[in-house]
Amino acid sequence: MSDVELVLRSTRVITPEGTRPATVAVADGRITAVLPYDADVPADARLEDLGDDVLMPGLVDTHVHVNDPGRTEWEGFWTATRAAAAGGITTLVDMPLNSLPPTTTVDNLRTKKDVAADKAHIDVGFWGGALPVNVKDLRPLHESGVFGFKAFLSPSGVDEFPHLNQDQLAQSLAEIASFDGLLIVHAEDPHHLDAAPQHGGPKYADFLASRPRDAEDTAIAQLIAQAKRLNARVHVLHLSSSDALPLIAEAKAEGVRITVETCPHYLTLTAEEVPDGASEFKCCPPIREAANQDLLWQALADGTIDCVVTDHSPSTADLKTDDFATAWGGISGLQLSLAAVWTEARRRGHGLEDVVRWMSARTAALVGLGRKGAIEAGRDADFAVLAPDETFTVDPAALQHRNRVTAYAGKTLYGVVKSTWLRGERIVADGEFTEPKGQLLTRDH
Repeated sequence: MSDVELVLRSTRVITPEGTRPATVAVADGRITAVLPYDADVPADARLEDLGDDVLMPGLVDTHVHVNDPGRTEWEGFWTATRAAAAGGITTLVDMPLNSLPPTTTVDNLRTKKDVAADKAHIDVGFWGGALPVNVKDLRPLHESGVFGFKAFLSPSGVDEFPHLNQDQLAQSLAEIASFDGLLIVHAEDPHHLDAAPQHGGPKYADFLASRPRDAEDTAIAQLIAQAKRLNARVHVLHLSSSDALPLIAEAKAEGVRITVETCPHYLTLTAEEVPDGASEFKCCPPIREAANQDLLWQALADGTIDCVVTDHSPSTADLKTDDFATAWGGISGLQLSLAAVWTEARRRGHGLEDVVRWMSARTAALVGLGRKGAIEAGRDADFAVLAPDETFTVDPAALQHRNRVTAYAGKTLYGVVKSTWLRGERIVADGEFTEPKGQLLTRDH
């Protein structure tokens, strides 16, 4: 341990083997050892005694819309990564749309990296996009280090990122499968959406009826069939329909290479509580009923759903009108995701180890970031220090998001992030931030 620079000690350290008192040694930004609690500290090392606060791996959020460049009035790398750091997130992977240009060519990826380079408070990776017209760009993007490719099966909400029909999906997926890449999919079937009643207006019940479960279920069934035929890797984004869970479980049992995520808002908010006109709750697919939510939690517990990510998708406040049909659809959740999920998880009898598995270990594994997602020797020294039994009431003014519109306003949540550490450096503590220290990540080859 002669080269150890930093030692963090806590009575509660969450490791892959469980939670225990431990001393974590750090050198050159990596964890070098996880030692007994009373291990000797080298004379030259700095000791951070965290007492009874929990030391956990930093979260890895693989579904974030930073919108930078091009729509930076909605969000940006500076504000998004500060919000993430404040919430215990140390790595995010940025979605390819809502920025201008979208990340659909190598040149556009380079543009995005140039913008992000000096603004990232945490580590940032990038998804590529799969469009009807860019099959030729998929392999070059993969070789440039994107973590996979995002596609929509229904309109995305922005004209520059059109959705794929079933033939285009097959074409893109075949190309991605040829280099064993990963396709991540917004799975709602446009025909079912078109057939659903479209009333518009402020009533949440009308909006919910306009995005029926069978739109998700059908699109997921079609995706499973394509993945099975091509032996391709696919990932279902932001699952909200519990009706699709048996299909997914059966596909997994058959060996289809499919993973699934859900989001904090589907796990903690319910359709029954959404006030009419409150479009801060609007997202697609939508927040559904409490009975549906119970089944999502059950699927998380049994592994049918793999992980939990934010789908942070902000906009300016003026786009959140009281007409659910025309309001921008997206929930801002980066800073609050850990506390929101932990609050509901503990109520349902889950432990922090479960939350770490869903929001750090499995998300890191999804994108192949072997250096993230766990407190063990050889991993990056990325940590969140959490007081899990302390509460706070969500005040939008205290958020780091560029636009402080939140569906969680006024809620009392468990879990106060005391500090966040990136590669052995404390990047935020008690609301005070360092200058940006994040790195731009590429897929591990």
